Amino acid sequence: MKKETKVIWGIVLVIAGALFGLNALNITDIDIFFDGWWTLIIMIPCAIGLFTERDKTGNLIGLAVGAILLLCCQDILSFTTIWSLLIPVIIIIIGAKMVFSGFFGNKANDFVANMKQNGYNPRVGCATFSSCNMNYDNEVFEGAQLTATFGGVKCDLRNAIITKDCGIEVSAVFGGIDIIVPSNVNVKVSSNSIFGGISNKTSVHKDAPTIYVSGTCLFGGVEIK
Repeated sequence: MKKETKVIWGIVLVIAGALFGLNALNITDIDIFFDGWWTLIIMIPCAIGLFTERDKTGNLIGLAVGAILLLCCQDILSFTTIWSLLIPVIIIIIGAKMVFSGFFGNKANDFVANMKQNGYNPRVGCATFSSCNMNYDNEVFEGAQLTATFGGVKCDLRNAIITKDCGIEVSAVFGGIDIIVPSNVNVKVSSNSIFGGISNKTSVHKDAPTIYVSGTCLFGGVEIK
């Protein structure tokens, strides 16, 4: 767990404990278990994820779901209309993410496209109802395309030669992709995810080459470590 995440969760627990203590001492009378209090179990982790995780789409969707459920529990909205509101909200969030990504570009796709224009075909790792292991031991790495559909792909770059910025396109549909990178590179992520996401567990290194990772996760996930 990252340091920032620990700090935020610590603050949340301190506040919750203080409220329970003040209520027990009859100093305050705050109804902690209000109608729909359980929706906080959904909303609080998603709200924290907005500040601590790089891929925020899933957290925004979770926060929207929790907020709609809370409004229903408070009789502000009717449960009969929840699906009519929930689906448009999810579509708007995903669409806004795609618009944002379109305006600011997608460097991973640009690197892969430039490789093809210059006559170099990136290595392709594809697993469909199967597994695929790729490694680049003592090879120069400039880019790759990884696809996992009901399967798993492992891409090991620990011993690859990376001297400049490069890109990896990923697609995980009911599958998983693991990317293991060397300790002397940076990783930047851009993704469009529905019930999935890209987890970047790497550290930031000053003046180091950057691997740009972009793609789509549909009930699937990508882990970079």
